[in-house]
Parts: sequence; C-alpha cells; structure tokens
Amino acid sequence: MHPVDSSTPAVTARKSGAVRALLIGLMCFGAPTLAQDCHIGTYRLANGSSVDLGATSSSALRWRNVNGETGRLQRSGKVWISTRGWTDRPDGIRVRLGACESGTIQFGGIRGQRLALVTRDTVFESHKTSLAGRLVLPEHGAATAIVILLQGSERDSARDFDALQRLLPALGVGAFVYDKRGTGKSGGVYTQDFWLLADDAVAALEEARRLSGLPGVRIGYLGPSQGGWVAPIAATRSSPDFVMVTFGLAVSVIDEDREAVDMEMRLKGHSEAEIAKAHELADAAETVFASGFSDGIEEFDALRTRYRGEPWYPDLHGNFTHMILETPAAEIRARGAEFRWQTPFRYDPRPTIAAVEAPQLWVLGGKDLDAPSGETVRRLSRLIELQRPITVAIYPEAEHGMTEFETAADGSRVSTRFARGYFELLANFARLGDVTRNPGDARIIQGSGAKVFRPDHGDHPPGRAETPSYK
Repeated sequence: MHPVDSSTPAVTARKSGAVRALLIGLMCFGAPTLAQDCHIGTYRLANGSSVDLGATSSSALRWRNVNGETGRLQRSGKVWISTRGWTDRPDGIRVRLGACESGTIQFGGIRGQRLALVTRDTVFESHKTSLAGRLVLPEHGAATAIVILLQGSERDSARDFDALQRLLPALGVGAFVYDKRGTGKSGGVYTQDFWLLADDAVAALEEARRLSGLPGVRIGYLGPSQGGWVAPIAATRSSPDFVMVTFGLAVSVIDEDREAVDMEMRLKGHSEAEIAKAHELADAAETVFASGFSDGIEEFDALRTRYRGEPWYPDLHGNFTHMILETPAAEIRARGAEFRWQTPFRYDPRPTIAAVEAPQLWVLGGKDLDAPSGETVRRLSRLIELQRPITVAIYPEAEHGMTEFETAADGSRVSTRFARGYFELLANFARLGDVTRNPGDARIIQGSGAKVFRPDHGDHPPGRAETPSYK
C-alpha cells in the first residue's frame, strides 16, 4: 500500500510482508516531517473526477486517483511538477495549490476544491495501552460502511501516511485509521504479536462503531500485508460484517520466505540443483529468525561460506533471508535482541481463515515477490470449494502494495501505478459485498459460499465467533 513514500520506490526497495522493519536496523524512528500538510486531502475536480494529495517523508507530495494513477509532486517555484508513479520521469502534469484556507487546486489545468470530509480524532484503549485513532466519513457524515484500516509491519504513523483514510470516504465509505502500538502517537511497544495486534483491531472496531453513531452501518477490517494475518484473528474475536485482506498470505511467515526464494530463483533462470542449494541456505536463515536469533547461527554461517562463490548466490533474496545474508555471525548474535518482536514465524493461518463467518475478500498480486500468492490462492480456493464465504481477486500484473511496475534491464522493479479498479473494488465490497462492479482486470474466484450483502434483501451480519481472547 506504500504507506510511506520515500525517494526509493517501495517495490524496488523490496518491502517484506512480515518483517519489513528489520530492513531499517538501528535507524531513528522519529516521526517524519510531513510535506505541506495543509494541502493534504482529497479534491473534487471540475470534470467530476477526484485526486488525493498525501504526505511523504520528504518535501514532496504524492497524488493518487481512484483509477490507480499516481505520481510524485515536487515544488518548482509556484508550480508542483509530477513524475509518473515512483519513477523520475515527468508525466506532463502540473499542479498549482491555493492558499491553505482556500482548499483549492489546479490539477493539470483543471480546477478543484478539497472535499469537506468529516474527521473525528480519538484516543482509545486496548490492554491498558492508549491508541491514537481517527474516523473519517464522507461529506455530510453519512456512510453505509466503515473500514477499519490495519497496518502491515511498518513502523510509520498510519494516521499520517495511509491515503485510504481519504480515498475510501471519497468513494462513499467511512474509514477508521489508527497508529498501531509503538508507532506514531500511540503508546506501547512495537510488536508483531498477531494476537495482541488483533485485540487492538477489535478495540478499534468498537471505537469506530461508537464514534460514528451510525445505526446499522456495515463495519469490517482491511488487513494489508502482515495485517492479512491479523485481520482474520480479529474477525474471530468480534462481529464484523466483512473482512478484506490485501497482498496478504494464507501461509506462515516461514513459508512466505521459502516461496519468495523459489519464485525469484526461477525468474532468474537458475537450475533445480541451484534452487535446492538456495533453499538449503534459506532454511538455515529461517531457523535463525524463528529461534529469535539464538539458534542455528553456526550452521547458517557455514553454509553461506560454502556457497558464497557460486553463481546463484547473488540472486538469493527471499522475504527476509537477505537481511542477514552478509551480516557477520558475531553481529547477528549481538543485535538479535533488537529484532525480537514476538513474530510467530510458524503460525499456520488456515484454521483461523476457515473459522471466519463474515464474508472475506482477498486481493492479491500475481507478480508479488515479497508475498508470493500462488500457494495462498490454492489454499483459499480449497476453502471456497468447502463453501466458506471467501472471494479472491487476483490482479495478474500487480506487485506487493497492489502496484504495477516497470522492470529494468537488471531485473529491478519500479512501481508506476496502482492496479486499475483496486480502490473501487475495496469500496464496493465494504459497502455491498460486491466484486462485480468495475474490478479492473482482476480475476475473480468466488464460490456459492461467498455471501453477497444486499441492504434491500434483508441480510444480517454474521454472529460472533466463539474463540478465546488474547492472554
């Protein structure tokens, strides 16, 4: 979802689904300076379309529209110059912003006015920890659905950087965004404990329902990336009307790394024998991670010493194997404690996904290297055959973050836009349980057990699933 926009395209930087924050190491996690925050918002243009301006961690702004087009805006005198996607190529779009209080824009020569979205900031509690949240409703405060926006593994403030808090209300759907524990303005300590994060999500849903004051409003979760493990757990501990998972997984964190290794090595054209060696080394790295950096370091060090000179070695990446591939063994031991965030590396999400009674929508990228979707699609398809209320939407050209991309001669990827129909698909499923209205080029897998909500058909939300709460 690219919650934080930096000078490095997120896809090229290879965000990991489970442990992305490990890439950051010992960097300072202070709150980024928001660029031109008085201009952040969604604008209705004179031609009837809309464009959203969002914050970045630099002096730039990022624009997005509901069609998935996006660009980076850099100031040049009184004009802002746009470059396509996360590339450095100008796309011909020029933007002029009015005074902060005017809320006006000229986007590509078309005038626009900032939408007066209804925004209510709040602080709520989960496990004696204060969490900072925000409810955003469409203009005039009316909404038939509210989406609880979970986060991936990032440590950035979702309230500052998650553009869905505005894009969804611009499509008529409310959004509740919150800084997860240990990030932004929320208290607590950063963690990847899926069950604790799920309880936080349940508290967020209850707070959004209370704060909206909208009787009968549909309300449910959206879990991107790592949030795709958290959202189904939260759904078994509450009574959501729907669950959406985007570029998430129905496999374990360990299996995510294994799939990523396999997919990348095959894309690079390596032989089965070379791929087997890559898996051997990746398995050793996975053991180090799963043990909390306490076991398997000697075996991992010996294997990488044996294989370092082989031609396939530079292409070994994986979801997190690469993070320690060139780190000396002594440093792995010394710094291991910094990265023990209670990540459940071997958690199998299938029983939880199967237990969710609310309709689920899984939106996956066919070319996702960080969270390869192949095995997840197979597992979800099996659950669909078993009449579970699951729908899968696969965007065949999309990467992690549901972006399309260009591939350079060296194989690196740079995102150019979001998948067509992606944002509208989320809004339509939240509002109606419908995936047939303008899903773009998504391939839809849906069985008879996939319940479609129709407000005028008297449908009712599913009952609460009986599961133990977090201990």
